[in-house]
Amino acid sequence: MKKSIIVLLAITAMLSGCGLMAAPCRVTSAVIKVVPVVGGVAALPTDACAEIID
Repeated sequence: MKKSIIVLLAITAMLSGCGLMAAPCRVTSAVIKVVPVVGGVAALPTDACAEIID
């Protein structure tokens, strides 16, 4: 029982960081980058969003 609580607390601590808050920006950026030719340029604002949050 104690081990499961420790594992749960460790997982919660990992997910509570800034990475979780930046996830929507990163996912959106990845989707935009799939677009040929203009994807990389169009994804710059969402990349900047994720960098600011991190």
